[in-house]
Amino acid sequence: MPLGTFRAERFRCLSAVELELDPKANLFIGPNASGKTSLLEAAFFLSRGRSFRSRRREALIAHGANDFVLTATARGSVAPVPLGVRATRSDTEWRVGGAAASGIADLAEQFPAQVIDPEVHKLLEEGPGRRRRFLDWGVFHVEHGFLPNWRRYHQALRQRNAALKKDATDSDLAVWERELATSGEALAAQRDAYLERVAAPLRRIGESLLNQPIALDHQRGWSADRHLLEALIADRSRDRRYRATQVGPHRSDITVLVGDRPAKDHVSRGQQKLAASGLMLAQLEIQEEERPGRSALLLDDPAAELDGENLARLMELVRGVPAQLWVTSLKPDVADLVDGGRVFHVKQGVIERN
Repeated sequence: MPLGTFRAERFRCLSAVELELDPKANLFIGPNASGKTSLLEAAFFLSRGRSFRSRRREALIAHGANDFVLTATARGSVAPVPLGVRATRSDTEWRVGGAAASGIADLAEQFPAQVIDPEVHKLLEEGPGRRRRFLDWGVFHVEHGFLPNWRRYHQALRQRNAALKKDATDSDLAVWERELATSGEALAAQRDAYLERVAAPLRRIGESLLNQPIALDHQRGWSADRHLLEALIADRSRDRRYRATQVGPHRSDITVLVGDRPAKDHVSRGQQKLAASGLMLAQLEIQEEERPGRSALLLDDPAAELDGENLARLMELVRGVPAQLWVTSLKPDVADLVDGGRVFHVKQGVIERN
């Protein structure tokens, strides 16, 4: 749901920030190193339980502090829903509706946030893990049995890998292979179904941004000419050599195509940013179709690496996204590309409404 209020304490340079947010658009203006990106990072952490900038949780805690706290109210259909996170260097606590939550999935249901930042092109350039996270975030919000199935698969994967490290017998491996194959086939099918659903928005968005359709080609993580159980059995000797399972959905990937060519190798950095941004926008569109009025788009310095024409194309699509916008910028003229909303000024970790 769009956030009504948001508070960040001891998060990077944000010692104590409290905001009353517009349900549609919020623009944060300030110089470099003022805290704009840290604000988006804090909102992203509230939604995802991780940063989009750093893997080190301790890097998020303000210097000299032992923890950080993020709290918000989501605009519920009946009443506001309180959300909260407290993180130390070793532990994280989640709260939804005033009660302890079992994990980040509970907050993600209430406040699903997507980010487009100057590093968004890495979705195309980096390894498959980043693209799997992108894909599974989308599937999580539209395939209701996805999360328990994902958990079953990864539990079976951990058990089979542990058995491989102990040089277990084939019969011992077979115990975990049956569960791994059943949940893995279902997981791949859920991903395929989601990719079919997102294909049409991607084509349309690609034409708007790049004058060419964007498409995704899914590699499941094992050969398409056999079932996963067959692949696991056939690969036992190799898996014993590597002491880890080498086939399955945990090895899957998606290739991003612009036109009919892989974007990673055949388009410029600016076009890669547009293509990756298109993936995020298409994902948000499907998310909002499934559960309207919940999503947020965090847009960090959209002018970075984009010329005026391409920035205008991107922002035209952004204005049509049915999600709460959080947009940062060095210059106030970006406000001309956002329809209305509230403007905040950011300076040395202090955020004030215009």
